[in-house]
Amino acid sequence: MSHIETDSSSPARFRILDLFAGPGGLDVAADVLGHEVTGIEWDAGACATRAKAGMDTFKGDVREYRAAFFPHAQVLTGGPPCQTFTVAGHGAGRRALDQVLQYVDRLHRAVRDTTDRSDASGTWTHVFRTWRKIHEELRLKEVEARAVKAEKRAVEQSRTQLRKAMRQRLEKLGNSPEEAKAFLRDLGEPQGIDRLDDEVARLVKEFGELTGRLDKLKDKLEELGDERTGLVLQPLWWIIERSRRPGSVPFQAVILEQVPAVMPVWEAYSEVLDTLGYRTTTQLLHTEAFGVPQTRRRAVLMARRDGGDRSPLPPVKQTHELYHRGRVLADTLPVEAAGGEDDQRRDKWISMEQALESAGRYSEDVRARPPFTVVSNYGTGGKPDDRGRRDHNVPSATVTGKVSRNRLVHPGTDENLDGGLARFNHAEAGVLQTFPAAYPWDGNDISQQIGNAVPPRLALHVLRHVLEPDLGKKEAAARLEQCIEKLMAWKPRRTAKPREQGDLEGHPLTGR
Repeated sequence: MSHIETDSSSPARFRILDLFAGPGGLDVAADVLGHEVTGIEWDAGACATRAKAGMDTFKGDVREYRAAFFPHAQVLTGGPPCQTFTVAGHGAGRRALDQVLQYVDRLHRAVRDTTDRSDASGTWTHVFRTWRKIHEELRLKEVEARAVKAEKRAVEQSRTQLRKAMRQRLEKLGNSPEEAKAFLRDLGEPQGIDRLDDEVARLVKEFGELTGRLDKLKDKLEELGDERTGLVLQPLWWIIERSRRPGSVPFQAVILEQVPAVMPVWEAYSEVLDTLGYRTTTQLLHTEAFGVPQTRRRAVLMARRDGGDRSPLPPVKQTHELYHRGRVLADTLPVEAAGGEDDQRRDKWISMEQALESAGRYSEDVRARPPFTVVSNYGTGGKPDDRGRRDHNVPSATVTGKVSRNRLVHPGTDENLDGGLARFNHAEAGVLQTFPAAYPWDGNDISQQIGNAVPPRLALHVLRHVLEPDLGKKEAAARLEQCIEKLMAWKPRRTAKPREQGDLEGHPLTGR
Protein backbone atom coordinates (compact mmCIF):
# COMPACT_ATOMS: atom_id res chain seq x y z
CA MET A 1 0.00 0.00 0.00
CA SER A 2 1.31 3.44 -0.84
CA HIS A 3 1.28 6.11 1.84
CA ILE A 4 2.51 9.53 2.87
CA GLU A 5 6.31 9.77 2.78
CA THR A 6 7.69 9.29 6.26
CA ASP A 7 10.83 8.28 8.08
CA SER A 8 11.74 4.68 7.28
CA SER A 9 11.87 3.75 10.98
CA SER A 10 8.28 4.84 11.55
CA PRO A 11 5.09 3.05 10.41
CA ALA A 12 3.45 4.35 7.25
CA ARG A 13 1.21 7.40 7.62
CA PHE A 14 -2.08 7.63 5.72
CA ARG A 15 -4.51 10.41 4.91
CA ILE A 16 -7.88 9.32 6.28
CA LEU A 17 -11.31 10.69 5.40
CA ASP A 18 -13.84 9.97 8.16
CA LEU A 19 -17.53 10.20 7.20
CA PHE A 20 -20.08 10.83 9.99
CA ALA A 21 -17.06 11.55 12.16
CA GLY A 22 -18.85 12.42 15.41
CA PRO A 23 -16.80 14.02 18.22
CA GLY A 24 -13.61 12.25 17.12
CA GLY A 25 -13.38 8.72 18.53
CA LEU A 26 -11.67 7.29 15.48
CA ASP A 27 -9.80 10.55 14.81
CA VAL A 28 -8.01 10.67 18.15
CA ALA A 29 -6.98 7.01 17.72
CA ALA A 30 -5.65 7.77 14.23
CA ASP A 31 -3.82 10.80 15.61
CA VAL A 32 -1.86 8.78 18.16
CA LEU A 33 -1.01 6.27 15.41
CA GLY A 34 0.43 9.13 13.39
CA HIS A 35 -2.15 9.38 10.59
CA GLU A 36 -3.77 12.55 9.21
CA VAL A 37 -7.56 12.59 9.54
CA THR A 38 -10.25 14.85 8.11
CA GLY A 39 -13.82 14.32 9.27
CA ILE A 40 -17.19 15.28 7.83
CA GLU A 41 -19.84 15.88 10.50
CA TRP A 42 -23.17 17.72 10.52
CA ASP A 43 -23.97 17.86 14.25
CA ALA A 44 -23.12 21.28 15.72
CA GLY A 45 -22.26 19.88 19.15
CA ALA A 46 -19.88 17.26 17.77
CA CYS A 47 -18.28 19.93 15.56
CA ALA A 48 -17.74 22.13 18.63
CA THR A 49 -15.95 19.29 20.42
CA ARG A 50 -13.88 18.50 17.34
CA ALA A 51 -12.88 22.18 17.08
CA LYS A 52 -11.57 22.27 20.66
CA ALA A 53 -9.79 18.95 20.11
CA GLY A 54 -8.06 20.34 17.02
CA MET A 55 -9.67 17.80 14.68
CA ASP A 56 -9.78 18.82 11.00
CA THR A 57 -13.46 18.98 10.08
CA PHE A 58 -15.78 19.83 7.23
CA LYS A 59 -19.18 20.72 8.64
CA GLY A 60 -22.31 19.60 6.81
CA ASP A 61 -24.33 16.71 5.43
CA VAL A 62 -22.16 13.99 3.88
CA ARG A 63 -24.57 13.96 0.92
CA GLU A 64 -23.48 17.51 0.07
CA TYR A 65 -19.92 16.28 -0.56
CA ARG A 66 -18.46 13.81 -3.05
CA ALA A 67 -15.52 11.46 -3.13
CA ALA A 68 -14.18 13.44 -6.09
CA PHE A 69 -13.74 16.47 -3.80
CA PHE A 70 -11.02 14.60 -1.85
CA PRO A 71 -8.78 12.85 -4.40
CA HIS A 72 -5.81 12.65 -1.99
CA ALA A 73 -7.71 10.73 0.72
CA GLN A 74 -6.18 7.25 0.91
CA VAL A 75 -8.40 5.62 3.52
CA LEU A 76 -12.18 5.88 3.99
CA THR A 77 -13.71 5.33 7.43
CA GLY A 78 -17.10 6.02 8.93
CA GLY A 79 -20.15 4.97 10.88
CA PRO A 80 -23.34 6.09 9.11
CA PRO A 81 -26.36 6.58 11.40
CA CYS A 82 -28.29 3.32 11.33
CA GLN A 83 -30.56 3.48 14.38
CA THR A 84 -33.55 2.34 12.30
CA PHE A 85 -31.92 -1.09 11.94
CA THR A 86 -31.59 -1.71 15.67
CA VAL A 87 -35.02 -3.30 15.63
CA ALA A 88 -34.21 -5.46 12.61
CA GLY A 89 -36.61 -8.39 12.43
CA HIS A 90 -39.46 -6.32 13.86
CA GLY A 91 -41.55 -4.20 11.52
CA ALA A 92 -39.98 -0.95 10.44
CA GLY A 93 -36.41 -2.01 11.24
CA ARG A 94 -36.67 -5.13 9.11
CA ARG A 95 -38.20 -3.21 6.21
CA ALA A 96 -35.52 -0.49 6.39
CA LEU A 97 -32.79 -3.13 6.39
CA ASP A 98 -34.32 -4.98 3.44
CA GLN A 99 -34.64 -1.73 1.51
CA VAL A 100 -30.97 -0.86 1.98
CA LEU A 101 -29.93 -4.38 0.96
CA GLN A 102 -31.98 -4.04 -2.23
CA TYR A 103 -30.24 -0.76 -3.08
CA VAL A 104 -26.82 -2.29 -2.39
CA ASP A 105 -27.72 -5.17 -4.71
CA ARG A 106 -28.70 -2.74 -7.48
CA LEU A 107 -25.37 -0.95 -7.17
CA HIS A 108 -23.53 -4.27 -7.09
CA ARG A 109 -25.24 -5.43 -10.29
CA ALA A 110 -24.27 -2.16 -12.00
CA VAL A 111 -20.64 -2.64 -10.92
CA ARG A 112 -20.61 -6.31 -11.95
CA ASP A 113 -22.16 -5.57 -15.33
CA THR A 114 -19.31 -3.18 -16.17
CA THR A 115 -16.35 -4.99 -14.59
CA ASP A 116 -14.98 -6.41 -17.85
CA ARG A 117 -15.74 -3.40 -20.06
CA SER A 118 -12.75 -1.63 -21.58
CA ASP A 119 -14.67 1.64 -22.05
CA ALA A 120 -14.00 3.43 -18.74
CA SER A 121 -16.25 6.36 -19.64
CA GLY A 122 -19.16 4.10 -20.57
CA THR A 123 -18.63 2.04 -17.42
CA TRP A 124 -18.80 5.15 -15.25
CA THR A 125 -21.90 6.45 -17.04
CA HIS A 126 -23.80 3.20 -16.42
CA VAL A 127 -22.85 3.01 -12.74
CA PHE A 128 -23.53 6.71 -12.17
CA ARG A 129 -26.99 6.48 -13.77
CA THR A 130 -27.85 3.63 -11.42
CA TRP A 131 -26.82 5.74 -8.44
CA ARG A 132 -28.76 8.78 -9.69
CA LYS A 133 -31.93 6.68 -9.97
CA ILE A 134 -31.49 5.42 -6.41
CA HIS A 135 -30.70 8.92 -5.19
CA GLU A 136 -33.83 10.33 -6.82
CA GLU A 137 -36.03 7.57 -5.41
CA LEU A 138 -34.73 8.29 -1.93
CA ARG A 139 -35.14 12.04 -2.39
CA LEU A 140 -38.80 11.68 -3.42
CA LYS A 141 -39.47 9.38 -0.49
CA GLU A 142 -37.85 11.87 1.86
CA VAL A 143 -40.01 14.70 0.51
CA GLU A 144 -43.17 12.60 0.91
CA ALA A 145 -42.07 11.50 4.40
CA ARG A 146 -41.70 15.12 5.51
CA ALA A 147 -45.28 15.83 4.41
CA VAL A 148 -46.56 12.72 6.19
CA LYS A 149 -44.66 13.65 9.37
CA ALA A 150 -46.21 17.12 9.32
CA GLU A 151 -49.70 15.61 8.98
CA LYS A 152 -48.89 13.11 11.76
CA ARG A 153 -47.89 15.94 14.12
CA ALA A 154 -51.15 17.77 13.35
CA VAL A 155 -53.19 14.65 14.09
CA GLU A 156 -51.31 14.06 17.35
CA GLN A 157 -51.99 17.64 18.43
CA SER A 158 -55.70 17.21 17.65
CA ARG A 159 -55.81 14.01 19.72
CA THR A 160 -54.15 15.83 22.63
CA GLN A 161 -56.78 18.57 22.45
CA LEU A 162 -59.60 15.99 22.36
CA ARG A 163 -58.20 14.17 25.40
CA LYS A 164 -58.10 17.46 27.27
CA ALA A 165 -61.69 18.27 26.25
CA MET A 166 -62.89 14.81 27.35
CA ARG A 167 -61.18 15.10 30.72
CA GLN A 168 -62.72 18.50 31.34
CA ARG A 169 -66.18 17.26 30.31
CA LEU A 170 -65.96 14.14 32.48
CA GLU A 171 -64.90 16.15 35.54
CA LYS A 172 -67.70 18.65 34.87
CA LEU A 173 -70.15 15.71 34.94
CA GLY A 174 -68.94 14.82 38.44
CA ASN A 175 -66.22 12.25 37.74
CA SER A 176 -63.07 12.45 39.87
CA PRO A 177 -59.72 13.21 38.20
CA GLU A 178 -58.72 9.57 38.83
CA GLU A 179 -61.88 8.27 37.13
CA ALA A 180 -61.34 10.60 34.18
CA LYS A 181 -57.73 9.43 33.92
CA ALA A 182 -58.79 5.77 33.97
CA PHE A 183 -61.39 6.44 31.26
CA LEU A 184 -58.82 8.14 29.03
CA ARG A 185 -56.36 5.30 29.59
CA ASP A 186 -58.92 2.80 28.26
CA LEU A 187 -60.05 4.80 25.23
CA GLY A 188 -59.24 1.88 22.95
CA GLU A 189 -62.05 -0.14 24.55
CA PRO A 190 -65.44 0.49 22.82
CA GLN A 191 -67.72 -0.84 25.55
CA GLY A 192 -69.85 1.62 27.43
CA ILE A 193 -69.87 4.32 24.75
CA ASP A 194 -73.67 4.12 24.36
CA ARG A 195 -74.09 5.04 28.01
CA LEU A 196 -71.89 8.12 27.74
CA ASP A 197 -72.97 11.72 27.81
CA ASP A 198 -73.64 12.81 24.18
CA GLU A 199 -70.79 15.31 24.21
CA VAL A 200 -68.29 12.75 25.56
CA ALA A 201 -69.52 10.15 23.08
CA ARG A 202 -68.93 12.61 20.22
CA LEU A 203 -65.42 13.34 21.45
CA VAL A 204 -64.66 9.62 21.83
CA LYS A 205 -65.84 8.97 18.28
CA GLU A 206 -63.68 11.78 16.89
CA PHE A 207 -60.72 10.50 18.91
CA GLY A 208 -61.18 7.01 17.47
CA GLU A 209 -61.28 8.38 13.93
CA LEU A 210 -58.07 10.31 14.55
CA THR A 211 -56.42 7.23 16.03
CA GLY A 212 -57.24 5.25 12.90
CA ARG A 213 -55.84 8.04 10.76
CA LEU A 214 -52.70 8.18 12.90
CA ASP A 215 -52.14 4.42 12.50
CA LYS A 216 -52.33 4.77 8.71
CA LEU A 217 -49.82 7.62 8.79
CA LYS A 218 -47.44 5.52 10.89
CA ASP A 219 -47.75 2.67 8.41
CA LYS A 220 -47.03 5.07 5.57
CA LEU A 221 -43.89 6.36 7.30
CA GLU A 222 -42.65 2.81 7.81
CA GLU A 223 -43.25 2.13 4.13
CA LEU A 224 -41.31 5.25 3.10
CA GLY A 225 -38.43 4.57 5.47
CA ASP A 226 -36.33 7.48 6.70
CA GLU A 227 -33.44 9.59 5.47
CA ARG A 228 -30.86 7.37 7.16
CA THR A 229 -31.52 4.81 4.41
CA GLY A 230 -29.73 7.13 2.02
CA LEU A 231 -26.98 7.93 4.50
CA VAL A 232 -25.98 4.30 5.01
CA LEU A 233 -25.45 4.00 1.24
CA GLN A 234 -23.06 6.97 1.11
CA PRO A 235 -19.81 5.15 2.03
CA LEU A 236 -20.49 2.49 -0.59
CA TRP A 237 -21.08 5.10 -3.26
CA TRP A 238 -17.87 6.94 -2.33
CA ILE A 239 -15.95 3.66 -2.67
CA ILE A 240 -17.56 2.92 -6.04
CA GLU A 241 -16.94 6.46 -7.30
CA ARG A 242 -13.24 6.32 -6.42
CA SER A 243 -12.98 2.87 -8.04
CA ARG A 244 -14.92 3.50 -11.25
CA ARG A 245 -14.78 7.21 -12.04
CA PRO A 246 -12.21 7.85 -14.83
CA GLY A 247 -9.09 9.51 -13.44
CA SER A 248 -9.84 8.52 -9.84
CA VAL A 249 -7.63 6.33 -7.65
CA PRO A 250 -9.38 3.76 -5.40
CA PHE A 251 -9.19 4.11 -1.64
CA GLN A 252 -6.41 1.88 -0.37
CA ALA A 253 -8.37 0.80 2.68
CA VAL A 254 -11.90 1.05 4.09
CA ILE A 255 -13.09 0.70 7.70
CA LEU A 256 -16.79 1.03 8.58
CA GLU A 257 -18.49 0.33 11.91
CA GLN A 258 -21.95 0.39 13.42
CA VAL A 259 -24.38 -1.48 15.68
CA PRO A 260 -24.62 -5.29 15.28
CA ALA A 261 -27.93 -5.04 13.39
CA VAL A 262 -26.04 -3.47 10.47
CA MET A 263 -23.87 -6.56 9.90
CA PRO A 264 -26.02 -7.74 6.93
CA VAL A 265 -25.32 -4.38 5.25
CA TRP A 266 -21.57 -4.74 5.79
CA GLU A 267 -21.71 -8.29 4.41
CA ALA A 268 -23.48 -6.98 1.30
CA TYR A 269 -20.92 -4.15 1.07
CA SER A 270 -18.17 -6.77 1.29
CA GLU A 271 -19.45 -8.52 -1.82
CA VAL A 272 -19.32 -5.24 -3.77
CA LEU A 273 -15.82 -4.45 -2.51
CA ASP A 274 -14.68 -7.92 -3.51
CA THR A 275 -15.86 -7.18 -7.05
CA LEU A 276 -13.92 -3.89 -6.90
CA GLY A 277 -10.69 -5.69 -6.03
CA TYR A 278 -10.54 -5.41 -2.24
CA ARG A 279 -9.68 -8.01 0.36
CA THR A 280 -12.38 -7.81 3.02
CA THR A 281 -13.63 -9.20 6.28
CA THR A 282 -16.56 -8.44 8.56
CA GLN A 283 -16.34 -9.00 12.29
CA LEU A 284 -18.51 -8.53 15.36
CA LEU A 285 -16.25 -6.99 17.98
CA HIS A 286 -16.88 -6.98 21.73
CA THR A 287 -15.32 -3.80 23.06
CA GLU A 288 -14.22 -5.23 26.41
CA ALA A 289 -12.15 -7.80 24.47
CA PHE A 290 -9.98 -4.89 23.29
CA GLY A 291 -9.42 -3.17 26.62
CA VAL A 292 -12.50 -0.93 26.64
CA PRO A 293 -13.98 -0.85 30.18
CA GLN A 294 -17.45 -1.36 28.80
CA THR A 295 -19.51 -4.16 27.26
CA ARG A 296 -20.58 -3.06 23.82
CA ARG A 297 -20.73 -4.78 20.43
CA ARG A 298 -19.84 -3.23 17.09
CA ALA A 299 -20.20 -4.62 13.58
CA VAL A 300 -17.07 -3.76 11.58
CA LEU A 301 -16.20 -3.99 7.89
CA MET A 302 -12.50 -3.92 7.03
CA ALA A 303 -11.15 -3.83 3.47
CA ARG A 304 -7.77 -3.31 1.85
CA ARG A 305 -6.33 -3.37 -1.67
CA ASP A 306 -3.28 -5.66 -1.78
CA GLY A 307 -2.47 -5.98 -5.45
CA GLY A 308 -3.47 -9.37 -6.78
CA ASP A 309 -4.14 -10.91 -3.36
CA ARG A 310 -7.91 -11.50 -3.08
CA SER A 311 -7.96 -13.71 0.01
CA PRO A 312 -10.11 -12.54 2.94
CA LEU A 313 -8.48 -10.27 5.48
CA PRO A 314 -7.70 -11.99 8.79
CA PRO A 315 -9.83 -10.95 11.77
CA VAL A 316 -8.63 -8.58 14.49
CA LYS A 317 -7.33 -10.59 17.43
CA GLN A 318 -8.73 -9.72 20.81
CA THR A 319 -6.33 -8.84 23.61
CA HIS A 320 -8.65 -9.23 26.60
CA GLU A 321 -11.21 -11.71 27.82
CA LEU A 322 -14.93 -11.32 27.24
CA TYR A 323 -16.93 -10.29 30.28
CA HIS A 324 -19.37 -12.88 31.60
CA ARG A 325 -21.56 -11.62 34.41
CA GLY A 326 -20.89 -13.39 37.68
CA ARG A 327 -17.78 -15.18 36.42
CA VAL A 328 -14.44 -14.41 38.10
CA LEU A 329 -11.31 -14.59 35.93
CA ALA A 330 -7.60 -14.57 36.62
CA ASP A 331 -5.66 -11.51 35.50
CA THR A 332 -4.47 -13.33 32.37
CA LEU A 333 -5.73 -16.41 30.59
CA PRO A 334 -4.12 -18.61 27.96
CA VAL A 335 -6.01 -18.42 24.70
CA GLU A 336 -6.63 -22.16 24.80
CA ALA A 337 -9.20 -21.42 27.52
CA ALA A 338 -11.08 -19.07 25.22
CA GLY A 339 -10.69 -20.14 21.63
CA GLY A 340 -7.29 -21.73 20.91
CA GLU A 341 -5.72 -19.01 18.71
CA ASP A 342 -1.91 -19.53 18.54
CA ASP A 343 0.00 -18.83 21.76
CA GLN A 344 -1.37 -15.39 22.61
CA ARG A 345 -2.34 -14.76 26.21
CA ARG A 346 -5.31 -12.56 26.95
CA ASP A 347 -5.60 -10.14 29.81
CA LYS A 348 -8.62 -9.92 32.02
CA TRP A 349 -11.15 -7.30 30.96
CA ILE A 350 -10.70 -3.80 32.40
CA SER A 351 -13.12 -2.61 35.08
CA MET A 352 -14.63 0.84 35.51
CA GLU A 353 -12.57 1.27 38.67
CA GLN A 354 -9.29 0.46 36.87
CA ALA A 355 -10.06 2.76 33.95
CA LEU A 356 -11.05 5.72 36.11
CA GLU A 357 -8.09 5.27 38.47
CA SER A 358 -5.64 5.19 35.53
CA ALA A 359 -7.26 8.21 33.86
CA GLY A 360 -7.14 10.17 37.10
CA ARG A 361 -3.36 10.49 36.65
CA TYR A 362 -3.97 12.70 33.62
CA SER A 363 -6.86 14.93 34.72
CA GLU A 364 -8.34 16.22 37.96
CA ASP A 365 -11.75 16.01 36.31
CA VAL A 366 -11.63 12.23 36.84
CA ARG A 367 -12.32 11.99 40.54
CA ALA A 368 -11.38 9.35 43.13
CA ARG A 369 -14.36 7.37 44.44
CA PRO A 370 -15.06 4.74 47.05
CA PRO A 371 -16.48 1.41 45.78
CA PHE A 372 -19.72 2.02 43.89
CA THR A 373 -22.54 0.43 41.94
CA VAL A 374 -23.88 2.04 38.78
CA VAL A 375 -27.68 2.02 38.61
CA SER A 376 -28.73 2.32 34.99
CA ASN A 377 -31.29 4.77 33.70
CA TYR A 378 -32.76 1.81 31.77
CA GLY A 379 -34.87 -1.07 33.02
CA THR A 380 -33.92 -4.71 32.44
CA GLY A 381 -35.83 -7.78 31.35
CA GLY A 382 -38.63 -5.67 29.94
CA LYS A 383 -39.31 -4.14 33.36
CA PRO A 384 -38.82 -0.35 33.34
CA ASP A 385 -38.54 -0.15 37.13
CA ASP A 386 -35.96 -2.96 37.39
CA ARG A 387 -32.82 -0.90 36.81
CA GLY A 388 -29.67 -2.66 35.62
CA ARG A 389 -26.72 -2.60 38.02
CA ARG A 390 -22.95 -2.93 37.54
CA ASP A 391 -20.37 -2.81 40.31
CA HIS A 392 -17.18 -0.75 40.11
CA ASN A 393 -14.95 -3.82 39.68
CA VAL A 394 -16.45 -4.95 36.36
CA PRO A 395 -16.80 -3.26 32.95
CA SER A 396 -19.55 -0.69 32.47
CA ALA A 397 -22.74 -1.54 30.65
CA THR A 398 -22.98 0.06 27.19
CA VAL A 399 -22.48 3.80 27.48
CA THR A 400 -25.41 5.59 25.80
CA GLY A 401 -26.64 9.14 25.47
CA LYS A 402 -28.33 8.65 28.86
CA VAL A 403 -25.05 8.05 30.70
CA SER A 404 -25.42 11.27 32.68
CA ARG A 405 -28.67 9.93 34.18
CA ASN A 406 -27.08 6.83 35.67
CA ARG A 407 -26.74 6.92 39.47
CA LEU A 408 -23.71 5.82 41.47
CA VAL A 409 -24.70 4.30 44.81
CA HIS A 410 -22.96 2.53 47.67
CA PRO A 411 -22.76 -1.22 46.92
CA GLY A 412 -25.66 -3.23 48.27
CA THR A 413 -27.75 -0.11 48.85
CA ASP A 414 -29.78 2.46 46.96
CA GLU A 415 -27.94 5.31 48.70
CA ASN A 416 -26.23 7.79 46.38
CA LEU A 417 -22.53 8.53 46.76
CA ASP A 418 -22.13 11.93 48.32
CA GLY A 419 -19.77 14.79 47.54
CA GLY A 420 -21.12 15.23 44.02
CA LEU A 421 -19.92 11.74 43.04
CA ALA A 422 -23.36 10.23 42.36
CA ARG A 423 -23.10 10.94 38.61
CA PHE A 424 -20.34 10.55 36.04
CA ASN A 425 -19.17 13.89 34.70
CA HIS A 426 -18.32 14.26 31.00
CA ALA A 427 -14.64 13.43 31.45
CA GLU A 428 -15.47 10.24 33.37
CA ALA A 429 -18.15 9.12 30.91
CA GLY A 430 -15.65 9.75 28.11
CA VAL A 431 -13.05 7.60 29.90
CA LEU A 432 -15.51 4.69 29.91
CA GLN A 433 -15.52 5.09 26.12
CA THR A 434 -11.67 5.24 26.32
CA PHE A 435 -11.42 8.89 25.33
CA PRO A 436 -8.46 10.66 26.95
CA ALA A 437 -9.33 12.18 30.30
CA ALA A 438 -8.36 15.60 28.91
CA TYR A 439 -10.63 15.36 25.87
CA PRO A 440 -12.25 18.82 25.51
CA TRP A 441 -15.98 18.06 25.32
CA ASP A 442 -18.02 21.02 24.13
CA GLY A 443 -21.31 22.02 22.51
CA ASN A 444 -24.80 20.68 23.12
CA ASP A 445 -25.87 17.24 24.35
CA ILE A 446 -22.41 16.06 25.32
CA SER A 447 -23.76 12.84 26.85
CA GLN A 448 -25.24 11.93 23.46
CA GLN A 449 -21.93 12.75 21.77
CA ILE A 450 -20.14 10.38 24.13
CA GLY A 451 -22.74 7.63 23.78
CA ASN A 452 -22.68 7.74 19.96
CA ALA A 453 -18.88 7.82 19.64
CA VAL A 454 -16.56 5.07 18.48
CA PRO A 455 -14.46 3.92 21.46
CA PRO A 456 -10.97 5.22 20.54
CA ARG A 457 -9.20 2.18 21.97
CA LEU A 458 -11.27 -0.12 19.76
CA ALA A 459 -10.53 2.13 16.78
CA LEU A 460 -6.84 1.94 17.65
CA HIS A 461 -6.86 -1.85 17.30
CA VAL A 462 -8.81 -1.85 14.04
CA LEU A 463 -6.80 0.94 12.39
CA ARG A 464 -3.49 -0.68 13.31
CA HIS A 465 -4.69 -4.07 12.07
CA VAL A 466 -5.82 -2.77 8.67
CA LEU A 467 -3.16 -0.14 8.00
CA GLU A 468 -0.10 -1.90 9.42
CA PRO A 469 -0.51 -5.50 8.25
CA ASP A 470 3.19 -6.26 7.92
CA LEU A 471 4.14 -5.79 11.57
CA GLY A 472 5.19 -8.95 13.36
CA LYS A 473 3.32 -10.15 16.42
CA LYS A 474 5.74 -8.71 18.98
CA GLU A 475 6.18 -5.48 17.04
CA ALA A 476 2.42 -5.01 16.71
CA ALA A 477 1.91 -5.68 20.44
CA ALA A 478 4.62 -3.17 21.36
CA ARG A 479 3.14 -0.59 18.99
CA LEU A 480 -0.32 -1.01 20.51
CA GLU A 481 1.01 -0.73 24.06
CA GLN A 482 2.89 2.45 23.17
CA CYS A 483 -0.14 4.01 21.44
CA ILE A 484 -2.51 3.11 24.27
CA GLU A 485 -0.26 5.06 26.65
CA LYS A 486 -0.20 7.96 24.20
CA LEU A 487 -3.99 7.82 23.92
CA MET A 488 -4.47 8.02 27.68
CA ALA A 489 -2.05 10.96 27.97
CA TRP A 490 -3.34 12.75 24.85
CA LYS A 491 -4.13 16.46 25.12
CA PRO A 492 -5.26 18.87 22.40
CA ARG A 493 -2.35 20.68 20.78
CA ARG A 494 -4.44 23.28 18.97
CA THR A 495 -7.97 24.27 18.05
CA ALA A 496 -9.35 23.94 14.53
CA LYS A 497 -12.34 25.87 13.24
CA PRO A 498 -14.66 23.62 11.18
CA ARG A 499 -14.60 24.29 7.45
CA GLU A 500 -17.64 24.73 5.24
CA GLN A 501 -18.11 23.14 1.83
CA GLY A 502 -16.85 26.34 0.22
CA ASP A 503 -13.52 25.97 2.03
CA LEU A 504 -12.17 23.10 -0.09
CA GLU A 505 -9.57 25.33 -1.71
CA GLY A 506 -6.10 24.64 -0.40
CA HIS A 507 -7.02 21.63 1.73
CA PRO A 508 -4.43 18.78 1.66
CA LEU A 509 -7.04 16.22 0.54
CA THR A 510 -8.53 18.26 -2.29
CA GLY A 511 -5.56 19.02 -4.51
CA ARG A 512 -7.07 22.40 -5.33
